[in-house]
Amino acid sequence: MRNQKATHVALILLFVLALTAQVQAQDSIPAPPDVAAPPEDAAVTASGLATKVLQPGTGTEHPGANDMVQVHYTGWTTDGKMFDSSVVRGEPIGLPLDAVIQGWTEGMQLMVVGEKRRFWIPEELAYGGQAGKPAGMLVFDVELLRFQERAKPPAAPTAPADVAGPPADAEYTRSGLAYKVLEAGTGTEHPKAKSSVTVHYSGWTTDGKLFDSSLVRGQPSTFPLNRVISGWTEGVQLMVVGEKRRFWIPEERAYQGQKPPFGMLVFDIELLSIDQ
Repeated sequence: MRNQKATHVALILLFVLALTAQVQAQDSIPAPPDVAAPPEDAAVTASGLATKVLQPGTGTEHPGANDMVQVHYTGWTTDGKMFDSSVVRGEPIGLPLDAVIQGWTEGMQLMVVGEKRRFWIPEELAYGGQAGKPAGMLVFDVELLRFQERAKPPAAPTAPADVAGPPADAEYTRSGLAYKVLEAGTGTEHPKAKSSVTVHYSGWTTDGKLFDSSLVRGQPSTFPLNRVISGWTEGVQLMVVGEKRRFWIPEERAYQGQKPPFGMLVFDIELLSIDQ
């Protein structure tokens, strides 16, 4: 099975694009008079982030570092040029605090719902001089509209006790593929070699290292059986919907030593549906 990189959620992509794009609009929000540097009454954290409350909030709780927040904001460079604004676009934005610049992650945790705050974010807590991104210290006016706790990602599945090799009660196909039924299925039909299937799976090397898992990503995978390693093509055809199996796939039925992971691979697979 080919490794599939988890895609960024749309909210993250939207925020990254928004912060790095130049807002093309006739309406522009004037820079505050203290845009060039934090005023004397600004509070400064140990990291060097400067903040000032513009409007007290109505809430009492603060977002956590991994929470999802909804905000309105406007950003300027210290020469007073506005480079982005959800206010100008007329639509607040939602974003996870663990997927934004460090100054935002830290600063938003100081706020409560309903609060408006100004941030002066040093370059090292912003984009660190990355090409194509707003440079230097960045100034943001941010209003926290709401937030919610994000579910923690599931823990990585541990390697099975028999990961090093097929146990005595494993069955074998003529090709040398070993397998064991972990949980009986509820379906009656089997996929065909060109069927598209949806599965949950985890894969380990025989030394117990997890190299891929749809469970960790929190999303099942869908793929045609004629576009995966031959051990998957053969093995999943033995299954019915609802079934869970463990496969020990010899290297010649996996990646044949052409690329990692090398050697025999062990997969736990749950067949969720046969899509076509």
